[in-house]
Formats: sequence, structure tokens, C-alpha cells
Amino acid sequence: MDEFRKIRLQKLKELREEFAFDPFKITKFDRSGLIGNIKKKYEHLEPGQEIIEEHYKLAGRIIAKRGHGKAGFCNIEDESGRIQLYIRQDVIGEDNYKIYRKIDIGDIIGVEGYFFATKTGETSIRVQKLILLSKSLRPLPEKWHGLKDTEIRYRKRYVDLIMNKDVMETFRRKSMIIRKFRDILYQKGFLEVETPMMQPLYGGAKARPFKTHHNALDMQLYLRIAPELYLKRLIVGGFDRVFELNRNFRNEGISIKHNPEFTMMELYQSYADYNDMMDITEELIQGATAQFYPDLRVEYQGELIDFSKFERISMIDSIKEYGGIDINGKSIDELKAVMKKLDIEVEPYMKKGHMINEIFEATVEEKLINPTFICDYPIEVSPLAKRMPKNPDFTERFELFIFGREVANAFSELNDPIDQKNRFESQLIDQKGGDDEAHQMDEDFIEALEYGMPPCGGMGIGIDRIAMLLTDSASIRDVILFPVMKPKTEEAIEGHQE
Repeated sequence: MDEFRKIRLQKLKELREEFAFDPFKITKFDRSGLIGNIKKKYEHLEPGQEIIEEHYKLAGRIIAKRGHGKAGFCNIEDESGRIQLYIRQDVIGEDNYKIYRKIDIGDIIGVEGYFFATKTGETSIRVQKLILLSKSLRPLPEKWHGLKDTEIRYRKRYVDLIMNKDVMETFRRKSMIIRKFRDILYQKGFLEVETPMMQPLYGGAKARPFKTHHNALDMQLYLRIAPELYLKRLIVGGFDRVFELNRNFRNEGISIKHNPEFTMMELYQSYADYNDMMDITEELIQGATAQFYPDLRVEYQGELIDFSKFERISMIDSIKEYGGIDINGKSIDELKAVMKKLDIEVEPYMKKGHMINEIFEATVEEKLINPTFICDYPIEVSPLAKRMPKNPDFTERFELFIFGREVANAFSELNDPIDQKNRFESQLIDQKGGDDEAHQMDEDFIEALEYGMPPCGGMGIGIDRIAMLLTDSASIRDVILFPVMKPKTEEAIEGHQE
């Protein structure tokens, strides 16, 4: 790598000294548009046909270069596509052609010329003017092997995007998913808001937080694990429908399903319940899916997923249907026996609801391939959800599972301040018993509820996990532009790349 870089640095020196030209001093190039968009207009040309009277200015990165003597071909591309250029010394001038001869694959150039079709019918540009806009001092990975190593791709995403255009398409799709979600919610009258990323207390989910320190105030703060408690304060304040689409941070392990920093969307609607949240969730996901798969049938990692219908089933019924275990009405001792048979460890803090949830996770989750709402969670694992009127040991809560993974979570939100305080206190007991992801006591949130919060439905959805499904990405890091990576020395990275 160092030797290649020295050669390119020498070429840059020659450009500056011999031609008094420095590409890094170019501040602007007025393009006629993106390559792919303009090229479409001329893809009908017959071999040998040219449109001399219509000139365009295009710019892009050189990805191939060939030819010797006084004429040559090269290919440039931008995010929209690529185009072949035909460059002649007698057209662009001898000095400019000498500069062109010093141009390498990876350099960025701007050209002006007109479209023609080669004898083989390839749509191309006859270049009339050329300018080097930026010099690439490091060579791109070898053309035919590309950039395959996933660790290097994640660390050097900028190179990954250059070499693997399907990666760029993945992130374009992710952007379209986010835009569709926003469009649907705007049409429904939701207001997009922003709430604190740094919080004096963390809450709204069961997770370990990242800690930081504010020097001026000399106080500990937490990067938020969820915006939930702040968004519900806005419902107390009188907003009818709000949503936030932003980053959350959870101090947890890294896997194909988890990154410590990820994108979530949470929404809250006054006078609604978890059934309304199921309807909205279906509409959001189907709307996003239809942009790429009009029939709502998606192949993901070899499995065909049907997004045209979402199953709704209670947690207790799902354990019986998918796990083959009827736990309805079982005592704590009977549940412990089931857990022992399933080789699930019983922690000291666990109550009946914890055990039911553990049994569900062990026997059901991975079997939920098509979209499935698992409803009616035990109260012990749902400290922010409203109790079911006819069965107060369970709550009006659902989680949506697709391909065995949770992608959304929603409640009929608890608005009873007395019950909420009791639940927080129960969480503190769980924390002392070993549950290090239990909620903290948030007295200000309790006070907010005491001013009165209307009945409310709330839902959170993982944007990255939806993007994984709709781009056939195996890992969450495939849909995060710059995922968290363990530090690695530059020498090791470069050696691995070569």
C-alpha cells in the first residue's frame, strides 16, 4: 500500500510542478446532472450514431481506464450509474492529455462532451474538455475481487460504497423506508418532535445505559435507551399525536441483531390503545414494503415472508401453539419445572410473569417467520403498560416478530400514576435481586402523570431491523453506515486489505 501511495504522490507532485496544476484547489464543477439520469435519454442510439449538438458536463470517479498512444477510453461513475468516455489528444489538447495520462483509477474528473454510440452499441461520451477534480492517493481494492472482507467493509464504509454498489442501494432503501414512515404519520396528523438524547435518568426500556458526565453541572447523565417517558410527557402536555425518529443507545453486546447505537421510531396517540397501534404498525410496514415488493412477498435469507397478513395471538396461546406447552393457570412451581426441562436458569428475582416470558422466548420466538403480533404480556415484564381489565396479571402490550426477531413493541400506555409508581418500586426490587436492566424510579414522570394523561397508545419500531428485512441483509451492521467496531491498528487493517 505504501509503495502505491508513493507513486500517486509523485504524480501529484508532477502535476503541481510541471503543469502548475493542483486538483485540490478546484472548488466547483457545474454538472448538467447525474450520469444515470442523463444517459437514459441516449440509450436508444444506433451503433455509430452521435448527437453533436447536445453537450453535457458530467463528473465522477474513474473505475476503469484503457488505451495507449493519443486516444483512450475510461469509465466514470457516480451514485446514479456509469458512462464510458472516449478521449483524444487532438481534441482536449496535448497538455491536458498529458495530465489525463497521469490520472489513475479512483481519481475524480469532470468532462464536457456529447453522446455517441460505439460500433458495439455502447452509449458513450466523446470528451471535448476534461479536468482533474480530485486525486486519489490510495488505490482501490483489486477490481475482480472487490472488497469482500466484512470487517474491512464496515470499518472503511467509504471504500465499501465505492466498490459495492448494492451497498449504496441498501442505504437508499433504508432512506426510503424512513421517508415512507414519516409520510404515513404526517398524513395521520402526527407531529414530529425531538426529546433529550442525554437524560438524568434512563428509562422507557429494559437495557443497560451508557454513562457520561457533564463537567459544568458536575452531574452524571445517560445516553438515552428510549425516548418514551419524554414523549408521554408531551401527551400529558396536550399534544394529540407525536412521534420521534432518532438514535437510541444501549450498552449491550454486538451481534447480527444488535448494535449499541441504532435507529428507532416511537409514536404516541391520545385516546388510542394497543389495537390501534397494531393497525398503524401494519400500515407502516406494508407501506414501506410495497415500495420494493408490490405483492408484499419478500424473500429474506432464503425464507419467503408474506407481509400481506399479520397474525395476532396472545403470549399464552403462542406457547401452546408453537411450543406445545400449555402453561395456562400453572403455579410458580410448575413453571419452574417447565423451565428446568427447557434448561432455562431461574434467577432469584423472577416472578411468575418473568418465567412465562422466558418460556416464550425459548420455545416460540425463532418460529415466528411471518409477521406475528404476540399480545398480552405479563405485568412483571411490562412496567409501562396498562393492565388488561379482565386479567390484571397481564397487560395490553404486543411485540411484533418477523423472522424470529422482535421489530416493534407497543402498549396501551399506563396512565395511573399510583400504579406506575408501584411498578417502578417493584423494578427497584428486581434490580436488587440481580436484574441489571430494570427501570429506574422517575419521580418527575410520576408527577407528570399526576397532572393527568389521557388514554394513550404507544409504539416503538426498530428501523434498522425493518431495513434488514427489506434489503435481505443478514446483519444489522449491513444497514448501519458506520457500525461500532472494536479498535484495530491501521497496519493490521491495511495488511488485511491487501
